[in-house]
Amino acid sequence: MRGKTVLMIAIVLAGVFLVLAPVSAFGQSCALCYTQAAASGSRMIQALKSGILILITPPTLGSIGVIFVMYRKRNQVRSTESGAESGQDW
Repeated sequence: MRGKTVLMIAIVLAGVFLVLAPVSAFGQSCALCYTQAAASGSRMIQALKSGILILITPPTLGSIGVIFVMYRKRNQVRSTESGAESGQDW
């Protein structure tokens, strides 16, 4: 039990480190995108920021949903695996 707790804490700390660590954004070095964003006004920059948030939201919610379903179904899969060992065959 103690080993699982230490492992979970290590995973959480590694995740926090990855989120907080600055990462170079090499995908944002497109010259055309940079010049268009630099030449636009404050309203366009705000629209660009809003668009980025709108595009990030569905994949994030989908990933959270898949993780939630997997977490809820974990015991069902475990009981199915133990039933297969008892002689049940497809």
